[in-house]
Order: sequence, then C-alpha cells, then structure tokens
Amino acid sequence: MLHRTALAALLAVLADTPATRERIAPVGTMGIPRSAHTMTLLPSGDVLIAGGMLDGGGAVRSFEIFDPRRNAIARGGDMAAARAGHTATPLPDGRVLVAGGYNGAYLDTLELFDPRTGRFASAGTLHEPRSGHTATLLRDGTILFTGGVGTGWTFLSSAEVYDPRSGRSMVVAPLAAAREAHTATRLADGRVLVAGGHRGRRQAIVIYRSAEIYDPRSRRFTAAGDMILPRHKHDAVPLRDGRVLILGGADNRDGRGRYASTEIFEPATASFAAGNPMTAPRFKFRDTSLVLGDGRVLVAGGARQAELFTPGGAFHAIPGDFGDDLSFAASTVLADGGALIAGGYNDAQHNSARIWRYSR
Repeated sequence: MLHRTALAALLAVLADTPATRERIAPVGTMGIPRSAHTMTLLPSGDVLIAGGMLDGGGAVRSFEIFDPRRNAIARGGDMAAARAGHTATPLPDGRVLVAGGYNGAYLDTLELFDPRTGRFASAGTLHEPRSGHTATLLRDGTILFTGGVGTGWTFLSSAEVYDPRSGRSMVVAPLAAAREAHTATRLADGRVLVAGGHRGRRQAIVIYRSAEIYDPRSRRFTAAGDMILPRHKHDAVPLRDGRVLILGGADNRDGRGRYASTEIFEPATASFAAGNPMTAPRFKFRDTSLVLGDGRVLVAGGARQAELFTPGGAFHAIPGDFGDDLSFAASTVLADGGALIAGGYNDAQHNSARIWRYSR
C-alpha cells in the first residue's frame, strides 16, 4: 500500500500528464491525393472536401463527402471550376461558399454548395481574382475577403465584402500592405485581425511583423501594432477569452526558418506578447489549427504530429503520426468534438490521400 505522501505525489504527476486516450489515427483515403484543398463541416455532420492541387501541379475540380459516423468517403461530383488555394466558408443557413483560387488562371468566381441537393451552383464573382486570400464570416452573415495573389502574380492589398443574400461583392478600403500567406481572425467584438504575411518572391520577399484590424462599421483597416517576429505561412485562432493565438510560420528562409514560437494578441491594448512554444516548428498550415469545444486548440498541420494547447498552459504532442511534415493539409472540427485532417504534401511535394481522425 502506498504511503499517503507517495500517493499524493503520484496523483500530482498524473494530474499534469496529458490524457493518453487522445490520439490521431488514419481512418480512410480520399479518392485522389490533394493539397491546398478545403474541408468544411456540414449541418448533417458530414464533411465536404473540395478542390485542391494535384501532384505535379494542376487543380482539382472534384469534391468528396466524408461520413464520420461510418468513417466512409464518397465522390460527390464536380465544382464548376477546378481550384486550389481557394477558401470555403460555412454560412449560417448550412450552405458553403467557395471563392477564388488558382487553376492556371487566378479565379474571381464564387460557388455555393447546398447540402440539400449535394451540388454546387454559381454564386457570382469577386471584384478581383484572388488565390491564397483569406475569407472571414462577419456577424451580419457577409464574408470579408482580404489580400492574396491575383492576375500577373500581383500581390493584393484589396479587400471586399460579399453578401450571400444578394450575390454581390462590394469593395471596401484596402489593407495598408499587400499580403499573401497572412491570417485573418474575427475578434469577439466583430472586428477582424489581419496579421503577418508577405509580398514578393525569393530575394525580393518582404515578410511582415505588422497587423491591421478591419472594422465592419467603417469598412476600413487601422494599424494594430507589430508582432514580435515577422511571420508568414503561419496560423491564428481566437481564444475563448477574446485574445488571438498566433502560431508558427517562417522567416525569409522559408522551410529552413520555420518557427515553433507563438504570440498572443490582446485586443484591449492592440499588442502582442510571447506565448508558450509549440513542440514542433510548423509552417504552411493556415486553417488547420482548430478550437475544440472545451476551449483547447488542436494544432494539426505542418508537422508529423498534432499537438494540443490548453489556454494558460503548454502544448503537448498527441500520439499518432502523419508520416510526413504535411504542408497545405486541411482540417475541420467534427460534431462529436473530434476533428478530421486530410491531405497535404511532403517535403518532396508529393500529395497524400490519407484521412486522419483526432479522437478524445
């Protein structure tokens, strides 16, 4: 029988030990390997997987539907256009708006997926073709699009707001800087934090520390201070307490300069502070970090293993292995509180078709 002191010490150790039931495990395979695609939870609990990039280049037109209840996937059909580097935004009425992307040309087209029919339909156009942009659902049901890359490999500072009810997009005041590989996060008060990113390529690349905030009332951006480090190809998620967690990314060395560091944005002071580091450096993983129902953050992309962050605490790796540091994978929270992760490409730029599930 353990002495009381020893028992108390053992219980204290167990209390600080991450739950071992949490893990990442493969549960299926997509019909084709994809990267730079999107995954969106539907009202039924199914998951829409749309578009993406093929091995060796080229874009995907098809979409697939994953059923988490049976861990089964089925081909769903085709979008009107093949697209990679697009966005997919779930709307309050259950439909999904797919916007922009690239398929050899930069796209300004919009499509709406209706779960009731299982089909996409045309939904108008953006004012400007864009890929690698952000799409943020605002409180009034409209969608804010910022930055990205457009025709002629032009880095965009433009922004626009699309209204699904009218099918029209309206130009708003531009960003202070042209940005690709940035993040856009809706704050608790309805404003949107845009952080980091870059303009230019290779030796001409400029990576930003700067951040801006979009106010839907004025339809303008204002400066929001600077991050501690310049970051692009990073990720960002809103925390329950109203702050924003900025994760990873890279400096101008790209893969050789990827970060494990994080920062926390405090809206009340418009300032950034250093956060706890991740267990692994990550980049090219935007939109693969997910806020779970209990407020913790699942970081699912950009490395061989996923990890969990507890606000006010540290990161810890989750059992399970993707097999590669997967870039431009996609993920979504599931109705049961778990999550789904799929695709992405490895350092040799070969896509994966695998689907993994985070279970608690």
